[in-house]
Amino acid sequence: MRYTLALVAVLALLAAGCGGGGSKKSSSGGGGTSSVKGSVSMIAVWTGAEQAAFQAVLNGFKSKYPNVKVRYQPQKDPASFLSTAVEGGKPPDLAALPAPGIIKGFVGRGLKPLDFAKSTISANYAPGWLKAGTFNGKLYGLFFKAANKSTVWYNVKAFKDAGVTAPKTWDDLQKDAKTLKASGVDAYSIGGSDGWTLTDLFENVYLRQAGPDMYDKLTQHQIKWTDPSVKQALTTMAQVIGDTNNLPGGTSQALQTDFPTSVTQVFTSPPKAAMVFEGDFVAGVITSSTKAKPKTDFDVFDFPQIGSSSPDAVLGGGDGVVMFKDNPATEALIKYLASSDAQEIWAKRGGYTAPNKNVDPSVYPDAITRAAAQGISKSGFRFDMSDQMPAAFGSDAEFSDLQNFLKNPTDVNGAAAQLEADAAKAFK
Repeated sequence: MRYTLALVAVLALLAAGCGGGGSKKSSSGGGGTSSVKGSVSMIAVWTGAEQAAFQAVLNGFKSKYPNVKVRYQPQKDPASFLSTAVEGGKPPDLAALPAPGIIKGFVGRGLKPLDFAKSTISANYAPGWLKAGTFNGKLYGLFFKAANKSTVWYNVKAFKDAGVTAPKTWDDLQKDAKTLKASGVDAYSIGGSDGWTLTDLFENVYLRQAGPDMYDKLTQHQIKWTDPSVKQALTTMAQVIGDTNNLPGGTSQALQTDFPTSVTQVFTSPPKAAMVFEGDFVAGVITSSTKAKPKTDFDVFDFPQIGSSSPDAVLGGGDGVVMFKDNPATEALIKYLASSDAQEIWAKRGGYTAPNKNVDPSVYPDAITRAAAQGISKSGFRFDMSDQMPAAFGSDAEFSDLQNFLKNPTDVNGAAAQLEADAAKAFK
Protein backbone atom coordinates (compact mmCIF):
# COMPACT_ATOMS: atom_id res chain seq x y z
CA MET A 1 0.00 0.00 0.00
CA ARG A 2 2.48 2.61 1.15
CA TYR A 3 4.85 2.52 -1.78
CA THR A 4 2.11 1.88 -4.32
CA LEU A 5 0.77 5.34 -3.50
CA ALA A 6 4.17 7.00 -3.71
CA LEU A 7 5.26 5.31 -6.92
CA VAL A 8 2.40 5.91 -9.32
CA ALA A 9 4.38 8.31 -11.49
CA VAL A 10 7.38 5.98 -11.64
CA LEU A 11 5.25 2.98 -12.53
CA ALA A 12 3.84 4.88 -15.46
CA LEU A 13 7.27 4.76 -17.09
CA LEU A 14 6.84 1.03 -17.56
CA ALA A 15 4.20 1.68 -20.22
CA ALA A 16 5.38 -0.22 -23.24
CA GLY A 17 2.35 -0.94 -25.38
CA CYS A 18 -0.09 1.23 -27.22
CA GLY A 19 -3.20 -0.08 -25.37
CA GLY A 20 -6.61 -0.17 -26.86
CA GLY A 21 -9.88 -1.98 -26.63
CA GLY A 22 -10.57 -5.14 -24.69
CA SER A 23 -10.13 -8.66 -25.93
CA LYS A 24 -12.72 -10.56 -27.92
CA LYS A 25 -13.53 -12.80 -24.98
CA SER A 26 -15.37 -11.42 -21.97
CA SER A 27 -15.58 -12.35 -18.31
CA SER A 28 -17.88 -9.48 -17.40
CA GLY A 29 -21.00 -11.57 -16.98
CA GLY A 30 -22.88 -9.84 -19.77
CA GLY A 31 -22.56 -7.39 -22.62
CA GLY A 32 -23.33 -3.68 -22.50
CA THR A 33 -26.75 -2.24 -23.24
CA SER A 34 -28.07 1.16 -24.20
CA SER A 35 -30.90 0.74 -21.69
CA VAL A 36 -28.53 1.57 -18.82
CA LYS A 37 -28.35 5.33 -18.40
CA GLY A 38 -26.92 7.81 -15.92
CA SER A 39 -23.67 9.28 -14.67
CA VAL A 40 -20.97 7.96 -12.36
CA SER A 41 -18.38 9.94 -10.39
CA MET A 42 -15.18 8.19 -9.33
CA ILE A 43 -11.92 9.02 -7.56
CA ALA A 44 -8.60 7.17 -7.36
CA VAL A 45 -4.90 7.96 -7.04
CA TRP A 46 -4.05 7.42 -10.72
CA THR A 47 -2.55 10.44 -12.48
CA GLY A 48 -0.40 11.07 -15.57
CA ALA A 49 0.10 8.00 -17.73
CA GLU A 50 -1.87 5.91 -15.24
CA GLN A 51 -4.81 8.27 -15.60
CA ALA A 52 -4.54 8.00 -19.38
CA ALA A 53 -4.53 4.21 -19.10
CA PHE A 54 -7.58 4.22 -16.85
CA GLN A 55 -9.32 6.57 -19.26
CA ALA A 56 -8.70 3.98 -21.98
CA VAL A 57 -10.45 1.47 -19.72
CA LEU A 58 -13.36 3.89 -19.29
CA ASN A 59 -13.49 4.39 -23.05
CA GLY A 60 -13.99 0.64 -23.35
CA PHE A 61 -16.85 0.89 -20.87
CA LYS A 62 -18.35 3.75 -22.89
CA SER A 63 -18.42 1.58 -25.99
CA LYS A 64 -20.49 -0.99 -24.09
CA TYR A 65 -22.65 1.52 -22.20
CA PRO A 66 -22.94 4.58 -24.44
CA ASN A 67 -25.59 6.23 -22.25
CA VAL A 68 -23.51 6.22 -19.07
CA LYS A 69 -21.14 9.12 -18.45
CA VAL A 70 -18.20 8.49 -16.08
CA ARG A 71 -16.44 11.45 -14.50
CA TYR A 72 -13.05 10.44 -13.08
CA GLN A 73 -11.16 12.74 -10.70
CA PRO A 74 -7.66 11.84 -9.47
CA GLN A 75 -6.86 12.45 -5.81
CA LYS A 76 -3.40 12.41 -4.23
CA ASP A 77 -4.82 10.92 -1.02
CA PRO A 78 -8.13 9.20 -1.85
CA ALA A 79 -8.75 8.00 1.70
CA SER A 80 -8.50 11.47 3.25
CA PHE A 81 -10.52 13.04 0.44
CA LEU A 82 -13.18 10.38 0.81
CA SER A 83 -13.37 10.73 4.58
CA THR A 84 -14.02 14.47 4.23
CA ALA A 85 -16.55 13.89 1.46
CA VAL A 86 -18.42 11.29 3.50
CA GLU A 87 -18.58 13.60 6.51
CA GLY A 88 -19.96 16.30 4.23
CA GLY A 89 -22.58 13.96 2.84
CA LYS A 90 -21.26 14.14 -0.74
CA PRO A 91 -19.07 11.13 -1.45
CA PRO A 92 -18.30 10.14 -5.05
CA ASP A 93 -20.25 7.23 -6.44
CA LEU A 94 -17.13 5.04 -6.64
CA ALA A 95 -13.65 5.27 -5.15
CA ALA A 96 -10.47 3.17 -5.40
CA LEU A 97 -8.74 2.70 -2.05
CA PRO A 98 -5.31 1.14 -1.45
CA ALA A 99 -5.95 -1.28 1.43
CA PRO A 100 -8.62 -3.50 2.99
CA GLY A 101 -8.07 -1.78 6.33
CA ILE A 102 -9.03 1.55 4.77
CA ILE A 103 -12.05 0.03 3.03
CA LYS A 104 -13.20 -1.49 6.32
CA GLY A 105 -13.15 1.98 7.88
CA PHE A 106 -15.93 3.10 5.53
CA VAL A 107 -18.22 0.13 6.22
CA GLY A 108 -21.17 1.56 8.09
CA ARG A 109 -20.46 5.02 6.69
CA GLY A 110 -22.53 4.76 3.54
CA LEU A 111 -20.57 2.05 1.74
CA LYS A 112 -22.77 -0.21 -0.39
CA PRO A 113 -22.14 -3.96 -0.69
CA LEU A 114 -21.13 -5.41 -4.05
CA ASP A 115 -23.00 -8.69 -3.63
CA PHE A 116 -24.71 -8.12 -7.00
CA ALA A 117 -21.30 -8.75 -8.61
CA LYS A 118 -20.06 -11.48 -6.28
CA SER A 119 -20.66 -14.35 -8.70
CA THR A 120 -18.85 -12.49 -11.49
CA ILE A 121 -15.89 -11.69 -9.24
CA SER A 122 -15.78 -15.22 -7.81
CA ALA A 123 -15.48 -16.64 -11.32
CA ASN A 124 -12.57 -14.36 -12.20
CA TYR A 125 -10.54 -13.92 -9.01
CA ALA A 126 -8.56 -16.11 -6.63
CA PRO A 127 -10.41 -16.52 -3.29
CA GLY A 128 -7.89 -14.35 -1.44
CA TRP A 129 -9.04 -11.30 -3.38
CA LEU A 130 -12.66 -11.79 -2.27
CA LYS A 131 -11.57 -12.40 1.31
CA ALA A 132 -9.65 -9.12 1.33
CA GLY A 133 -12.74 -7.17 0.23
CA THR A 134 -15.28 -8.90 2.49
CA PHE A 135 -16.38 -7.51 5.85
CA ASN A 136 -19.18 -8.70 8.11
CA GLY A 137 -20.03 -11.35 5.55
CA LYS A 138 -20.59 -8.89 2.69
CA LEU A 139 -18.35 -8.01 -0.26
CA TYR A 140 -17.46 -4.31 -0.29
CA GLY A 141 -14.26 -4.10 -2.33
CA LEU A 142 -13.48 -5.01 -5.94
CA PHE A 143 -9.71 -5.08 -6.46
CA PHE A 144 -8.95 -3.66 -9.89
CA LYS A 145 -5.20 -2.90 -9.87
CA ALA A 146 -2.80 -5.29 -8.18
CA ALA A 147 0.82 -5.85 -7.17
CA ASN A 148 2.67 -9.12 -6.70
CA LYS A 149 4.87 -8.71 -3.62
CA SER A 150 6.36 -12.20 -3.74
CA THR A 151 9.14 -11.31 -6.16
CA VAL A 152 12.92 -10.99 -5.80
CA TRP A 153 14.80 -8.77 -8.27
CA TYR A 154 18.41 -9.50 -9.10
CA ASN A 155 21.43 -8.20 -10.99
CA VAL A 156 21.93 -10.62 -13.87
CA LYS A 157 25.67 -9.95 -14.25
CA ALA A 158 26.31 -10.35 -10.51
CA PHE A 159 24.61 -13.74 -10.55
CA LYS A 160 26.50 -14.83 -13.66
CA ASP A 161 29.84 -13.69 -12.26
CA ALA A 162 29.20 -15.69 -9.11
CA GLY A 163 28.04 -18.71 -11.08
CA VAL A 164 24.62 -18.88 -9.41
CA THR A 165 21.12 -19.07 -10.84
CA ALA A 166 17.79 -17.91 -9.46
CA PRO A 167 17.14 -20.02 -6.33
CA LYS A 168 13.86 -21.87 -5.92
CA THR A 169 14.20 -22.75 -2.23
CA TRP A 170 15.21 -20.86 0.89
CA ASP A 171 18.14 -23.21 1.45
CA ASP A 172 19.39 -22.50 -2.06
CA LEU A 173 19.00 -18.76 -1.41
CA GLN A 174 21.24 -19.01 1.66
CA LYS A 175 23.89 -20.97 -0.24
CA ASP A 176 23.80 -18.52 -3.14
CA ALA A 177 24.12 -15.57 -0.75
CA LYS A 178 27.40 -16.96 0.55
CA THR A 179 28.65 -17.59 -2.99
CA LEU A 180 27.73 -14.05 -4.05
CA LYS A 181 29.60 -12.62 -1.07
CA ALA A 182 32.67 -14.70 -1.94
CA SER A 183 32.52 -13.35 -5.50
CA GLY A 184 32.86 -9.80 -4.21
CA VAL A 185 29.29 -8.45 -4.01
CA ASP A 186 26.93 -8.37 -1.03
CA ALA A 187 23.88 -10.55 -1.50
CA TYR A 188 21.01 -8.52 -0.03
CA SER A 189 19.82 -4.94 -0.29
CA ILE A 190 17.38 -3.95 2.47
CA GLY A 191 15.42 -0.68 2.55
CA GLY A 192 15.11 -0.63 6.31
CA SER A 193 14.27 3.06 6.72
CA ASP A 194 10.89 2.27 5.12
CA GLY A 195 9.35 -0.11 7.64
CA TRP A 196 6.84 -1.51 5.16
CA THR A 197 9.62 -3.30 3.28
CA LEU A 198 10.32 -5.25 6.47
CA THR A 199 6.65 -6.13 6.97
CA ASP A 200 6.57 -7.42 3.39
CA LEU A 201 9.65 -9.58 3.99
CA PHE A 202 8.19 -10.99 7.21
CA GLU A 203 4.81 -11.68 5.56
CA ASN A 204 6.40 -13.52 2.66
CA VAL A 205 8.34 -15.72 5.06
CA TYR A 206 5.33 -16.30 7.33
CA LEU A 207 2.94 -17.10 4.47
CA ARG A 208 5.26 -19.79 3.15
CA GLN A 209 6.40 -21.17 6.46
CA ALA A 210 3.15 -21.14 8.46
CA GLY A 211 0.74 -21.45 5.53
CA PRO A 212 -2.29 -19.45 4.38
CA ASP A 213 -4.61 -20.55 7.22
CA MET A 214 -2.23 -19.44 9.95
CA TYR A 215 -1.56 -16.27 7.94
CA ASP A 216 -5.28 -15.49 8.07
CA LYS A 217 -5.41 -16.09 11.82
CA LEU A 218 -2.45 -13.81 12.52
CA THR A 219 -3.95 -11.14 10.25
CA GLN A 220 -7.10 -11.12 12.40
CA HIS A 221 -5.08 -11.43 15.63
CA GLN A 222 -6.75 -14.75 16.35
CA ILE A 223 -3.31 -15.97 17.39
CA LYS A 224 -0.72 -13.94 19.24
CA TRP A 225 2.52 -12.60 17.83
CA THR A 226 4.27 -14.68 20.49
CA ASP A 227 2.97 -17.84 18.80
CA PRO A 228 5.75 -20.32 17.89
CA SER A 229 4.93 -19.89 14.19
CA VAL A 230 5.74 -16.16 14.43
CA LYS A 231 9.00 -16.80 16.24
CA GLN A 232 9.95 -19.38 13.63
CA ALA A 233 9.31 -16.85 10.84
CA LEU A 234 11.30 -14.17 12.62
CA THR A 235 14.16 -16.63 13.02
CA THR A 236 14.05 -17.36 9.28
CA MET A 237 13.84 -13.66 8.43
CA ALA A 238 16.91 -13.08 10.59
CA GLN A 239 18.91 -15.31 8.23
CA VAL A 240 18.68 -12.41 5.77
CA ILE A 241 18.63 -9.26 7.89
CA GLY A 242 21.03 -10.76 10.41
CA ASP A 243 23.60 -11.55 7.75
CA THR A 244 25.20 -8.16 8.41
CA ASN A 245 28.34 -8.93 6.44
CA ASN A 246 26.17 -9.49 3.40
CA LEU A 247 24.33 -6.14 3.50
CA PRO A 248 25.90 -3.00 1.95
CA GLY A 249 27.20 -1.03 4.92
CA GLY A 250 25.78 -3.57 7.37
CA THR A 251 22.73 -3.11 9.59
CA SER A 252 23.32 0.56 10.33
CA GLN A 253 23.31 1.42 6.62
CA ALA A 254 20.26 -0.75 5.95
CA LEU A 255 18.34 1.23 8.57
CA GLN A 256 19.17 4.44 6.68
CA THR A 257 18.34 3.06 3.23
CA ASP A 258 14.94 3.90 1.74
CA PHE A 259 13.13 1.68 -0.72
CA PRO A 260 14.21 3.40 -3.98
CA THR A 261 17.85 3.35 -2.88
CA SER A 262 17.58 -0.31 -1.92
CA VAL A 263 16.65 -0.96 -5.55
CA THR A 264 19.08 1.33 -7.35
CA GLN A 265 22.12 0.12 -5.42
CA VAL A 266 21.52 -3.36 -6.86
CA PHE A 267 21.55 -2.04 -10.43
CA THR A 268 24.31 0.57 -10.34
CA SER A 269 27.69 -0.24 -11.89
CA PRO A 270 29.35 -1.79 -10.03
CA PRO A 271 26.45 -3.06 -7.92
CA LYS A 272 26.52 -2.72 -4.16
CA ALA A 273 24.29 -5.77 -3.73
CA ALA A 274 22.98 -8.59 -5.91
CA MET A 275 19.27 -8.72 -5.10
CA VAL A 276 16.37 -6.94 -3.44
CA PHE A 277 13.13 -8.38 -2.03
CA GLU A 278 10.02 -6.46 -3.09
CA GLY A 279 6.99 -6.29 -5.35
CA ASP A 280 6.61 -6.08 -9.10
CA PHE A 281 6.71 -2.27 -8.85
CA VAL A 282 10.49 -2.61 -8.40
CA ALA A 283 10.73 -2.66 -12.19
CA GLY A 284 9.47 0.92 -12.29
CA VAL A 285 12.31 2.11 -10.06
CA ILE A 286 14.90 0.19 -12.08
CA THR A 287 13.83 1.55 -15.46
CA SER A 288 13.34 5.12 -14.28
CA SER A 289 16.47 5.44 -12.15
CA THR A 290 19.10 3.29 -13.89
CA LYS A 291 20.15 2.27 -17.38
CA ALA A 292 19.53 -1.41 -16.63
CA LYS A 293 17.70 -3.41 -19.29
CA PRO A 294 15.27 -6.28 -18.64
CA LYS A 295 16.73 -9.78 -18.88
CA THR A 296 20.15 -8.38 -19.87
CA ASP A 297 20.79 -6.45 -16.65
CA PHE A 298 17.88 -7.28 -14.36
CA ASP A 299 15.52 -10.16 -13.89
CA VAL A 300 13.13 -11.54 -11.28
CA PHE A 301 12.39 -14.82 -9.52
CA ASP A 302 9.57 -15.94 -7.22
CA PHE A 303 10.11 -15.64 -3.49
CA PRO A 304 11.73 -18.98 -2.60
CA GLN A 305 9.83 -21.89 -1.14
CA ILE A 306 10.52 -22.56 2.52
CA GLY A 307 10.47 -26.22 3.48
CA SER A 308 7.42 -27.89 1.98
CA SER A 309 5.54 -24.64 1.36
CA SER A 310 3.37 -24.40 -1.72
CA PRO A 311 4.54 -22.21 -4.62
CA ASP A 312 0.91 -21.04 -4.81
CA ALA A 313 1.39 -19.02 -1.62
CA VAL A 314 1.74 -15.50 -3.03
CA LEU A 315 1.59 -12.15 -1.24
CA GLY A 316 0.15 -9.08 -2.91
CA GLY A 317 -1.58 -5.76 -2.61
CA GLY A 318 -3.84 -3.60 -4.70
CA ASP A 319 -6.43 -0.86 -5.14
CA GLY A 320 -10.01 -1.83 -4.27
CA VAL A 321 -12.99 -0.08 -5.83
CA VAL A 322 -15.85 0.67 -3.42
CA MET A 323 -19.36 2.01 -4.05
CA PHE A 324 -21.39 4.71 -2.30
CA LYS A 325 -24.30 4.87 -4.74
CA ASP A 326 -26.09 1.74 -5.93
CA ASN A 327 -27.87 2.12 -9.26
CA PRO A 328 -27.76 0.41 -12.68
CA ALA A 329 -24.94 2.68 -13.91
CA THR A 330 -22.61 2.06 -10.95
CA GLU A 331 -23.38 -1.65 -10.96
CA ALA A 332 -22.57 -1.83 -14.68
CA LEU A 333 -19.20 -0.13 -14.14
CA ILE A 334 -18.31 -2.38 -11.19
CA LYS A 335 -19.02 -5.52 -13.25
CA TYR A 336 -17.08 -4.12 -16.17
CA LEU A 337 -14.02 -3.31 -14.05
CA ALA A 338 -14.07 -6.89 -12.77
CA SER A 339 -13.90 -8.25 -16.31
CA SER A 340 -10.88 -9.44 -18.24
CA ASP A 341 -11.97 -7.11 -21.07
CA ALA A 342 -11.42 -4.04 -18.91
CA GLN A 343 -8.20 -5.19 -17.26
CA GLU A 344 -6.56 -6.30 -20.49
CA ILE A 345 -6.86 -2.74 -21.81
CA TRP A 346 -4.54 -1.44 -19.08
CA ALA A 347 -2.36 -4.55 -19.03
CA LYS A 348 -1.46 -4.00 -22.69
CA ARG A 349 -0.17 -0.53 -21.87
CA GLY A 350 2.26 -1.75 -19.19
CA GLY A 351 2.85 -0.67 -15.59
CA TYR A 352 -0.17 -2.65 -14.44
CA THR A 353 -0.94 -6.04 -12.93
CA ALA A 354 -4.45 -7.45 -13.36
CA PRO A 355 -5.98 -9.38 -10.45
CA ASN A 356 -8.46 -11.10 -12.81
CA LYS A 357 -7.07 -14.60 -13.35
CA ASN A 358 -8.71 -14.85 -16.79
CA VAL A 359 -6.68 -12.01 -18.28
CA ASP A 360 -4.70 -13.38 -21.22
CA PRO A 361 -1.00 -13.43 -20.15
CA SER A 362 0.05 -12.64 -23.70
CA VAL A 363 -1.31 -9.07 -23.42
CA TYR A 364 1.48 -8.03 -21.03
CA PRO A 365 4.22 -6.12 -22.86
CA ASP A 366 7.19 -8.16 -21.61
CA ALA A 367 8.08 -11.50 -20.06
CA ILE A 368 9.05 -10.06 -16.68
CA THR A 369 5.73 -8.27 -16.19
CA ARG A 370 3.91 -11.36 -17.42
CA ALA A 371 5.61 -13.65 -14.91
CA ALA A 372 4.94 -11.35 -11.96
CA ALA A 373 1.31 -10.86 -12.97
CA GLN A 374 0.54 -14.56 -13.20
CA GLY A 375 1.53 -15.11 -9.57
CA ILE A 376 -1.33 -13.15 -8.03
CA SER A 377 -4.00 -15.35 -9.58
CA LYS A 378 -2.78 -18.43 -7.70
CA SER A 379 -5.06 -20.19 -5.25
CA GLY A 380 -2.86 -19.44 -2.23
CA PHE A 381 -2.84 -15.68 -2.82
CA ARG A 382 -3.14 -13.56 0.30
CA PHE A 383 -3.41 -9.80 0.60
CA ASP A 384 -0.71 -7.83 2.39
CA MET A 385 -1.21 -8.54 6.10
CA SER A 386 -0.29 -5.12 7.46
CA ASP A 387 -2.71 -3.46 5.03
CA GLN A 388 -5.54 -5.47 6.56
CA MET A 389 -4.71 -4.58 10.15
CA PRO A 390 -5.64 -1.50 12.19
CA ALA A 391 -3.45 1.36 11.00
CA ALA A 392 -2.09 1.95 14.51
CA PHE A 393 -0.29 -1.37 14.19
CA GLY A 394 -0.02 -2.37 10.52
CA SER A 395 1.03 1.08 9.31
CA ASP A 396 2.84 2.31 12.41
CA ALA A 397 3.96 0.22 15.38
CA GLU A 398 4.78 -2.87 13.33
CA PHE A 399 7.15 -0.78 11.20
CA SER A 400 9.20 0.42 14.17
CA ASP A 401 9.07 -2.99 15.86
CA LEU A 402 10.60 -4.68 12.82
CA GLN A 403 13.14 -1.89 12.43
CA ASN A 404 14.19 -2.61 16.01
CA PHE A 405 14.40 -6.27 15.08
CA LEU A 406 16.68 -5.32 12.18
CA LYS A 407 18.94 -3.64 14.75
CA ASN A 408 19.02 -6.79 16.89
CA PRO A 409 17.91 -9.84 14.86
CA THR A 410 19.08 -12.29 17.52
CA ASP A 411 16.37 -11.16 19.95
CA VAL A 412 13.48 -13.12 18.46
CA ASN A 413 11.61 -13.46 21.76
CA GLY A 414 11.88 -9.75 22.50
CA ALA A 415 10.70 -8.81 19.01
CA ALA A 416 7.73 -11.16 19.22
CA ALA A 417 6.75 -9.82 22.65
CA GLN A 418 6.87 -6.20 21.47
CA LEU A 419 4.88 -7.00 18.32
CA GLU A 420 2.22 -8.70 20.43
CA ALA A 421 2.03 -5.83 22.92
CA ASP A 422 1.50 -3.32 20.11
CA ALA A 423 -0.93 -5.53 18.21
CA ALA A 424 -3.02 -6.11 21.33
CA LYS A 425 -3.43 -2.37 21.79
CA ALA A 426 -4.46 -1.79 18.17
CA PHE A 427 -6.96 -4.65 18.04
CA LYS A 428 -8.89 -3.59 21.17
